[in-house]
Amino acid sequence: MVTKTLPDTATVWDWLAEVPDPEIPVISVTDLGIVRDVRWEGDALVVAVTPTYSGCPATAVINLDIETHLRSRGIDNVRLERRLSPPWTTEWLSEAGREKLRAYGIAPPVEGTGSDMASARAARLAGASNLVVTCPRCGSERTEKVSQHGSTPCKAAYRCAACLEPFDYFKCI
Repeated sequence: MVTKTLPDTATVWDWLAEVPDPEIPVISVTDLGIVRDVRWEGDALVVAVTPTYSGCPATAVINLDIETHLRSRGIDNVRLERRLSPPWTTEWLSEAGREKLRAYGIAPPVEGTGSDMASARAARLAGASNLVVTCPRCGSERTEKVSQHGSTPCKAAYRCAACLEPFDYFKCI
């Protein structure tokens, strides 16, 4: 009887880094920080995924993409776990993911403003924030929010007063 050698979890993490986010394809699901755990339970590969928020319309597509990609790598027994606690935060974005967003023309979340920072979040929600979003195209801090709602629910629409270009800002959650 021939037994199949299972890849180690480091290899699986590398494979998951190849799975793009369906809404922002320049970053992977690992750059986004939504893959929380990868482990073997017998011959079953268990991948824990935390959605960016409970109503994220891309969650089902992300799960299907992860499963499809792992099956294409020869993993026959894949089980996805939805992990809701702790809730996802933009603090989980990798530094490489932040740079990829910027290069793509999306301003990444401002450091220190994720949901782990309760007082900063409360100030933003009360409209008392002095959040400075840097233009991903020219680097200017002379930007203004055009709309809290951008091209997807996780982004806001901004405009740069220096280069006059519109851009999305990946909102802090």
